[in-house]
Amino acid sequence: MKKNQDFTEGNILPLLLTFAFPVLLALFLQAMYGAVDLLVVGQFSTAEDVSAVSTGSQIMHSITTIITGLAMGLTVLVGQRIGEKRPEEAGSIIGSGICLFGSGAVLITVVMVAGSEAAARIMQAPREAFSRTVDYIRICSAGTVFIVAYNLLGSVFRGIGDSKMPLLAVAIACVFNMAGDMIFVAGFQMGAAGAALATVMAQAVSVVLSLLIIRKRQLPFVFRKSDLRFRKVHVTKILRLGTPIALQDLLVSISFLVIIAIVNSMGVIASAGVGVAEKLCAFIMLVPSAFMQSMSAFVAQNVGARKPGRAKKALVYGIGTSLFAGFLLFYVSFFHGDLLSAVFAKDSAVIAASADYLKAYAIDCMLTAFLFCFIGYFNGRGDTFFVMLQGIVGAFCVRIPVAWLMSRVPGVSLFMLGLATPCSTVVQILFCIVFFVLRERPRCVHAGKTSGHITQTK
Repeated sequence: MKKNQDFTEGNILPLLLTFAFPVLLALFLQAMYGAVDLLVVGQFSTAEDVSAVSTGSQIMHSITTIITGLAMGLTVLVGQRIGEKRPEEAGSIIGSGICLFGSGAVLITVVMVAGSEAAARIMQAPREAFSRTVDYIRICSAGTVFIVAYNLLGSVFRGIGDSKMPLLAVAIACVFNMAGDMIFVAGFQMGAAGAALATVMAQAVSVVLSLLIIRKRQLPFVFRKSDLRFRKVHVTKILRLGTPIALQDLLVSISFLVIIAIVNSMGVIASAGVGVAEKLCAFIMLVPSAFMQSMSAFVAQNVGARKPGRAKKALVYGIGTSLFAGFLLFYVSFFHGDLLSAVFAKDSAVIAASADYLKAYAIDCMLTAFLFCFIGYFNGRGDTFFVMLQGIVGAFCVRIPVAWLMSRVPGVSLFMLGLATPCSTVVQILFCIVFFVLRERPRCVHAGKTSGHITQTK
């Protein structure tokens, strides 16, 4: 099948860019998917609805990070089997993954629907927007099964080197979400609840249509009904690789939720402003995020093929490309954040608050060129425990403490609060560099000893 990509042969940069581009488009559409909600709500509803969508979507994003983190374990396993030229094991691994994620979807749905009010309260949702925040969380949580199915499909296809199928899935979702927002928010004036309803319906349609398309395609692995069962060996490996990533992503997301809670305590304008900035951030971080996902699949295949040199070169190419894009995005975000924010809000106070907070993210978009590519590289190598550790250090030893200290400063600005994020990124990059050097040192030492022994023998 031509749809899956073999990363173990050929020129590295063209292969990486060819694979990363559809991932970038998929992430762009995914960002549009969430941004359209805020765009339509911002233009046709109140600041309270904008605040509700902002807070509620951050909570749902935290849930999604758990799913995507665990799904990365599936991506790495499938990618390694492809690299090892053993695709026959992929069907069995995927079947176990479906059972694992299906069970998780049911559990998450029950917990989140029942705990939607508690979640809004923990997030200190502004009093004026509290009930709307609860409605948004509850409706979105009811569609968790579709969130899980979408991410599961994406993880499998990225593992086999096909980044176009996830792109198609999110494109379908994006189109239907836009239509739903115009109907429920602009038409029926349902505010935050309408945005949530449009999101769930779009995800459902995307998953169903994607499955119908997949059924007509030839896949590079055999999948039978008998594969749909828990196999301890596969489930254990998926969890061993995916749990550290999921935990790291969750804790990082929690650190951002803490910042959102701090901002919510500053009032509905600050809450809405940061919500707009967060949506814009999804676009600012597109390039490094695309290379992070692509790097994982690329490195996993080359690790399976025992070609670590190609994996390291891919890391260098990824950082260089991301950094080039990072400089451009820094300029636009730092100096023209008000123009970007005006796309998603009509209230001048909300626009000013968003632009102020966005300046901190402008700094971070250059730093993530290094961090995200390192994370993708380590994930592809299976070093997910380290990825978890560096994420925890960044979130709980830097980001939250810095944000809290800034919040204690009289007259603190949103820019000062936002600086907690680039401060954390700098520390995480240093950890990644140290780990990368230490990881390669034993091999260098061993090679030197071997070379010396040969010389003495001669």
